[in-house]
Amino acid sequence: MRELCSLYLLHDSYLVRKFHPPLRKSKADRRFWVELASDMATIIDGKAISAEIRAEIKQHATELKEQHGVTPGLAVVLVGARTDSATYVRMKKKAAAEVAFHSVDKSFDESVTEAELLQCVRDLNADPEVHGILVQLPLPKHINEATVLEAILVEKDADGFSADNIGNMCLKGGKQPLALPCTPAGCIELLKRSNIEISGKDCVVIGRSNIVGMPVAHLLQSLNGTVTVCHSRTKDLEGHVRRADIVVAAIGSAEMVLGDWIKPGAVVIDVGMNSKPAPETAKGYKLCGDVDFASAKEHASAITPVPGGVGPMTIAMLLKNTLNLARHATGLPSLHTW
Repeated sequence: MRELCSLYLLHDSYLVRKFHPPLRKSKADRRFWVELASDMATIIDGKAISAEIRAEIKQHATELKEQHGVTPGLAVVLVGARTDSATYVRMKKKAAAEVAFHSVDKSFDESVTEAELLQCVRDLNADPEVHGILVQLPLPKHINEATVLEAILVEKDADGFSADNIGNMCLKGGKQPLALPCTPAGCIELLKRSNIEISGKDCVVIGRSNIVGMPVAHLLQSLNGTVTVCHSRTKDLEGHVRRADIVVAAIGSAEMVLGDWIKPGAVVIDVGMNSKPAPETAKGYKLCGDVDFASAKEHASAITPVPGGVGPMTIAMLLKNTLNLARHATGLPSLHTW
């Protein structure tokens, strides 16, 4: 019933057209469907979906080891002592171990020179047991991040941000990228594994960063979504969002997208990770997304929470990229599912 409500409200449902051709959107009729749909918003569980993906990755990694003698290897390079970066690296190392990957850690003091860091990347490029390389950002100001990232071979680009991978992702009918940007790919996986149709839908991406906004817009378009990219200079952002069947919010502004902006039955993917004051909690703050979750779930047919939505998918897709790079090195095709 939830799906029927949402599909009806999205205007172009095959089920509605086929099985309910007499339906017309009178005001009373629409109010009924809106009220029914708003009470049934599906919470898209990124933790559960990422766990499902990790289990698949572990199975494929085991088969790769048994059939070809290859263990996927992920190298993570950490510079400095930032608490957040160190936490991310620990999470990635733990995740790699859970899926039976070989893990390599390279840590440097903040005083490391750019030349030393580049030599580390070159050594990892030459290591046959390493299939994916990730340099944890940000780097100290005296190091050119672009220079370091460009030194990573495209065949070992675990983040999916090399010029070759991005270019192949954007070119219609071109070569398949060896890896996809992790968070954007995670957004698509959430939609696909939640059986949410992208083709033909009006998709609004809020944010145009190279990390999330632009790549996820290209991926949605490659799956035949009709994509509008909004940003800080967009006029009438609310109007664009109100027309969207799928909203991907990645603007980095706490709860900027209000619930009544969301078209009834729309799907919301909230990439934002912000904090807001919460004096009643031990930490004094709460994490929240770019969308006002409490009000948006009253209008959406499906929505990701923050935390627990997009976040867990980023590491899962990093692992999937590393597996695909290991398969590529072995002469096997990628395991992209869409």
